[in-house]
Amino acid sequence: MAQVDPGFWVGKRVLLTGHTGFKGAWAAIWLSRMGAKVTGLALDPDQEPSLFDLAGVGDLVDSRIVDLRDPAAVAAVLGETRFDLVLHLAAQPIVRTAIEDPVATFATNIMGTAHLLQALRSQPALQAVLVVTSDKVYANAETGRAFQEGDALGGKDPYSASKAAAEIVTASFARSYFDKAGAPVATARGGNVIGGGDFSRDRLVADIVRAARSQEQVVLRHPEATRPWQHVLDCVAGYLVHAQALATRPDAPRQLNFGPRAGGPEVTVGELATLGCEALGAQPWRHEPDPNSLEAKSLAIDATLARQALGFESRLDAPQAVALTMDWYRRQADGEDARSLCVEQIEGYVARP
Repeated sequence: MAQVDPGFWVGKRVLLTGHTGFKGAWAAIWLSRMGAKVTGLALDPDQEPSLFDLAGVGDLVDSRIVDLRDPAAVAAVLGETRFDLVLHLAAQPIVRTAIEDPVATFATNIMGTAHLLQALRSQPALQAVLVVTSDKVYANAETGRAFQEGDALGGKDPYSASKAAAEIVTASFARSYFDKAGAPVATARGGNVIGGGDFSRDRLVADIVRAARSQEQVVLRHPEATRPWQHVLDCVAGYLVHAQALATRPDAPRQLNFGPRAGGPEVTVGELATLGCEALGAQPWRHEPDPNSLEAKSLAIDATLARQALGFESRLDAPQAVALTMDWYRRQADGEDARSLCVEQIEGYVARP
């Protein structure tokens, strides 16, 4: 199976947007461990505490606090440095926040992506650009069928619509500009990611951790809903392997799903919450229905193409992902250093057979 290749990343000049976020912080730590020269571009962390601050990610990268909605500011940063590879993770990622403020979400997720790609057109040394979208880009009729890369894009809520639109924006820039310049541009559609260090609002694991630490019950809106749960290390590893392939293989896919291994059991929100509550010794969750919710009840993605085309698939199933996640939170609460915990889990993941 394909693995993240440290030798590929040594000395690479990497632009990582969203480095102040949850997945971005993990990616920054991993890339810096491999010797990449990382420039981060993002807003200040939107959560307190944040993995970015706890793990001192700002000390590992050239951190630039820039709003993607400001094209002049984006262009100014990109005009200072030549980049080999770009990983675009920056986004407004919360479904309920998007429902509350759809215009700001569209501005960040759609126009922010367009501003970045426009600025990248002047980069002369680009080897590859990977734009991260979401498993929610597909037109979801909630049949329970796992979505494949060729399925129709859609989105009945603002977040999903913004990410589907970002897919279209990215493909249009690729065909119009980057393909001609020999710089492959692709999108990666990750599943529902869990892992240590996520303290975001309205995220299941973060809600469980907050409830456990305050000795309260976590509240679930849709315990029956299913999601393609994936540990952050599996997801970030997929992104890195995809970027490697884009930079070295002309046949690398331009759209890929990254999610749980095919054939694994579906895990509901309630089942994952039970695992998390038990691992942290928290009170059992309770159900408070939200009849006005636009969130999908059923969502699954098919990651077969990543295995066939790249030789990559997730290594951790949902119970293993929950156990690793909760171990991080327990030890961090007991005073262990957040960055050291991340490095330990990265090294353990790399060493897995």
